[in-house]
Amino acid sequence: MTDASPSSALPAEPATLAQIGQQLAGYDPQALSADAVLAFLEQMVQPLAGAESVPLLQALDRVLAEDVISPLSVPPHDNSAMDGYAFCGDSLPEAQRLQVVGTALAGKAWVGQVLQGQCVKIMTGAIMPPGLDTVVPQELTQRDGDLVQITAGLLQRGDNRRLCGEDLMQGQVALQAGTRLGPAACGLVASLGLSQVRVRPRLKVAYFSTGDEILSLGEAPREGAVYDSNRYTVHGMLHHMGCEVLDLGVVRDDPALLEGAFTQAAAQADVIITSGGVSVGEADFTKTMMKKLGDVAFWRIAMRPGRPMAVGRIPQGDRSAVLFGLPGNPVAVMVTFLAFVRPTLQRMMGMQATALPLLKARSQEVLRKKPGRTEYQRGIVSRNAQGELQVQTTGNQGSGVLSSMVQANGLMVLHHDQATAQVGDWVDVMMFEGHL
Repeated sequence: MTDASPSSALPAEPATLAQIGQQLAGYDPQALSADAVLAFLEQMVQPLAGAESVPLLQALDRVLAEDVISPLSVPPHDNSAMDGYAFCGDSLPEAQRLQVVGTALAGKAWVGQVLQGQCVKIMTGAIMPPGLDTVVPQELTQRDGDLVQITAGLLQRGDNRRLCGEDLMQGQVALQAGTRLGPAACGLVASLGLSQVRVRPRLKVAYFSTGDEILSLGEAPREGAVYDSNRYTVHGMLHHMGCEVLDLGVVRDDPALLEGAFTQAAAQADVIITSGGVSVGEADFTKTMMKKLGDVAFWRIAMRPGRPMAVGRIPQGDRSAVLFGLPGNPVAVMVTFLAFVRPTLQRMMGMQATALPLLKARSQEVLRKKPGRTEYQRGIVSRNAQGELQVQTTGNQGSGVLSSMVQANGLMVLHHDQATAQVGDWVDVMMFEGHL
């Protein structure tokens, strides 16, 4: 059974944001490095409490709450790795001329005795008959009636035999707690004969966009307004992570509407994500309401795009929902999500928080930058004539140029202390594959 209410995302008495900031050297909410943001968020959240058992077919993308211990050895017996002839390889590597005395099929043990100079025709996956330890592939033999000729020097003793427990031994940890169950992991669980697994509660995330200038799909265009794309990109990224998403739509710059949205989100979700309303100079309804309802910090991050960001907690009864107030520009939303929100949600899901892997590629152009901030530039990665990875920008790097995120296959990450990269310099690239 799945609990319909949000999980207890935080300890009973978590440290306040001010207390967390005091523990971090050089913490300044108006000038935070990307690394300092990650360090702060790591201290701010804890994995969800609780666990539930789910059928394996419903476990895809869930996170294991406990280790999966193998109840049996895999494979459960020595077996053949291919179609061929099984024999005792004690006289290898000399040539062999063996008499075929039977056939071992997969799924059924062959019953019989194999003497010196004899062999058994065997199929892939079939149990190795007692006393036999080597399999010669069928294509490496010459057969004449019930005799098989094995050429000298082609095999060593033990070739083409899968050993009992070669994959997993009974009692061994097959999958560790915190593992996200992808297709391969689900297959591994099934290979152990397990029909259910214990998983963490699914993370519930509520999202809404803010602003009078935001149009929902289906509304007529009007001067100065733009259609809401952030709902769809954030929903897609959360879905990729295996979260349960509560879509609260677009909320106007009205204190009563904003209070209602935040209150509803905090009551139903473990995490609240908003976009818009956190930049300097914007109408402060959203920021005011965040401050009124919870413990919230407003940051200016030394990064581009995505400088403004709000984080905090909004209490609801005996629990709190974690809050992320992201910028309003579409590219900034995706960059801040990948850089900061994704690893934080991973931690709450009970996973080991991991940044997206960085690949090295040679820059095909000058990337101008001054030390003192982290820049994420949209790039297109390809291979040059030497087979090396190379990367070029998509052109205009404005944080509202959403089409560039479609053209790009990764983000060039120019780190905090890094200066201008010249043509041919190696740069780090955060690849999008499977995330955008």
